[in-house]
Amino acid sequence: MDSNEGNFDERILNTFGTFEGFNFRTQQAIDGNLTAREVIEWNHDAKGEAEFWPSGDSPGARLLWGGRNVTASELLRLAKLLAETNGDEDEAFMRVHYAVNVQGKGMDELTANTLDDFGIYVFRGSNFYDVRKDAAYELFETFYPELYKIWDESPCDGLHFDTDDFLDSPSWWTEEVKFGDEAVLLVAGL
Repeated sequence: MDSNEGNFDERILNTFGTFEGFNFRTQQAIDGNLTAREVIEWNHDAKGEAEFWPSGDSPGARLLWGGRNVTASELLRLAKLLAETNGDEDEAFMRVHYAVNVQGKGMDELTANTLDDFGIYVFRGSNFYDVRKDAAYELFETFYPELYKIWDESPCDGLHFDTDDFLDSPSWWTEEVKFGDEAVLLVAGL
């Protein structure tokens, strides 16, 4: 292990939740769930070759990896990346998910700056209906300010803005994600 690999707040590793595993030497599941630190420190020579995947108790890990195998180097890289963002780890998980699972980037290609360059918008709330509505109005006002002003100030009662048509247009990539108790809408311009 590189001497710089552990230079991040250990608290970040705790946001990864726990991991299940399979030991190929014993040909059986590893007893109990392992922490991210235990996965990183797993000695494949001494304990046997193994693979690990999120147990599902961390919404971020579940979103990013699903049931896919996770390596120690991915966990270390993600921990460093989250430390670089100096912000909301949940939102950073969502941005990394977009970069890796939608844009096809490798974890080693990502930095806090490249995550910002993707221009992904994260909208959160208690239900998808309200989150989609709020997102559509905010994006409409942000990207089309003149049209929004005309629409907003129009005396015509029948002038309708369809939030679903707006968000489902070919201009946007959207994904609805259940993140713990929150309804989250991820939006990126295409």
